[in-house]
Amino acid sequence: MERESRARVVVLTTGGTIASRPDPAGGVVASVPGEELLSGVPGLEEAAEVRAEEVFEIGGYLMAPENMLEVARRVRALDAEPAVDGVVVTHGTDTMEETAYLVDLLYAGEKPVVFTGAQRNAAVLDTDGPRNLRDAVRVAADPASRGLGAVIVMGGTVEGAREATKAHTTDPRAFASPGCGPVGSVTGEGVHVFHPRRRPGNLARELRELPRVDLIKLAAGADGALLRAARDAGARGLILEAFGIGNGNHEVLEEVRHCVEAGVAVLVVSRCAEGRAEPVYGNGGGHDLHAAGAIFAGSLNGQKARVLLMAALPVAAMSGEPLEGLLAPHLAF
Repeated sequence: MERESRARVVVLTTGGTIASRPDPAGGVVASVPGEELLSGVPGLEEAAEVRAEEVFEIGGYLMAPENMLEVARRVRALDAEPAVDGVVVTHGTDTMEETAYLVDLLYAGEKPVVFTGAQRNAAVLDTDGPRNLRDAVRVAADPASRGLGAVIVMGGTVEGAREATKAHTTDPRAFASPGCGPVGSVTGEGVHVFHPRRRPGNLARELRELPRVDLIKLAAGADGALLRAARDAGARGLILEAFGIGNGNHEVLEEVRHCVEAGVAVLVVSRCAEGRAEPVYGNGGGHDLHAAGAIFAGSLNGQKARVLLMAALPVAAMSGEPLEGLLAPHLAF
């Protein structure tokens, strides 16, 4: 007999490898409809009462900021529905961390929002999609997940949206949280949450669009040409993925000054996999970048800092709050 107290979970499908098969025209493409995706997961009905809602059917590598914002809007709308206990988003792994983080920034609800996908497409015998989707629904349906915000569930781990990054191109455990570790796990026994997550909620607004923010990675001998090109192309913000603890050089420093003078926000992150960006070194290093007006983004990686700045710029424009003040709670840990 079906339990009346069974949790109700909505699965938003956006495509990705989990919904992909080989295409006669060549390559593997997203082509599995949402309902078919659910029907291919054994025992899913035991985890929750589930319904699918197709948002897109594209690969993660085709995800653009406007698509990410549409997912965030749909999550916010579902949070307002009393008949929904949790949300799962199936998504391509290439950009999953970016959409998950945007949702986390713009969503202040208590209901779990769980992103999942696959590293092996739906046509291969050992596809990891069905298990990941079942695990994600279990996390979304579990009361222990309330208040975690957006998380990523793949390969049996639960990773916080802010910290998670794609760590391997093909391994089923695609994501890791360098310097932090997972917030939980999913086993045969159930969902295990190790610790709560800090979720600054000062960006939780309804946004109409996201501004252009470019990401520029430095390499030995880099000059300011890419920063200048981004500014000329109309970028309202720049993420500088800098050397070591957050250093540039004299040519980069000069262009950072020009960007700040032109009203283009500059956030500095490290190109290293772990550690914080901090303004320490002079002679063109991080101390001088900070003095020129660049904001240091702590432990965020480049793609996450870009998402944060894209969300914060319109919120600052709407609220009149200083950008640095809005960013501060998100960069403090």
